Amino acid sequence: MRVRRYGILLAVVLVSLVLLTVQTRGGGTGRAGELVAIAVTPVQSLLVRINRGAVGFWANYLDWKSVRRENTVLRGENERLRVQAMQVGETHEENARLRRLLTLRDRLPLATVAGEVIGREAGGWVRSLTVNRGRGDGIGQQTPVIVPDGLVGRVVQVHRGAAVIQLLNDPASTVGAVAQRTRTAGLVEGDAGGTLRFKFMARDGASVAPGDLVVTSGLGTLFPKGLPVGRVLRIEDKGSALFHFAVLTPAVDFSRVEEVLLVTGQTTQDVAGLFPTDG
Repeated sequence: MRVRRYGILLAVVLVSLVLLTVQTRGGGTGRAGELVAIAVTPVQSLLVRINRGAVGFWANYLDWKSVRRENTVLRGENERLRVQAMQVGETHEENARLRRLLTLRDRLPLATVAGEVIGREAGGWVRSLTVNRGRGDGIGQQTPVIVPDGLVGRVVQVHRGAAVIQLLNDPASTVGAVAQRTRTAGLVEGDAGGTLRFKFMARDGASVAPGDLVVTSGLGTLFPKGLPVGRVLRIEDKGSALFHFAVLTPAVDFSRVEEVLLVTGQTTQDVAGLFPTDG
């Protein structure tokens, strides 16, 4: 019954359209034509609106898909360019570090071997580094380790293809040093807090001041003379004690060391003029 009703309705609509067409072609203005027009016009208007809406919706959908596809491509391109820029920046920084290291190596009157840091001691602060040079490269225990900013430390363990460096801020580290401005002699020790302390005779206390550069003294044959160790941050006055202590800011930022020079030749040279001394 429902199919029959829909069929009758469709037939009526078709007949009405035919009558309207015939009436329009004939130029007539009969009442039948007017009735058909009144009945069919709303349907025609509705169909036109539906058609326009469907066409507009489809066009908007196609535009949306195109924009979405373009956005995906642009996001991918932006990410690729961002990573590429980071890589270029990292390469630029690495090249700058290596140029400084090679410049220092060429100027030093010392035999050295360049090494790359491959490991760091985990903890609150860095106290040792591992480099990719070992016995096969002529590295032995107590080999001094330097960078363009100054003294890093010494080798304390040697393996076939690697070596462990004890940094200056290790509490077990000691280095003979002098205040460059006044030539006040003393001993630089690592501190439990990861800093450095310069221990010197109390009678020389007035001659050491904040900002003074402390360098290796060259006494003995372990470290070359004149390597920057640190700069005086403050003086710890112990009153009538035999020794005073100066807290030093290390010349080298140990957490940022990535490449080093290991001194494999004799170390009796004075290299003070080859390192930065500005504050």
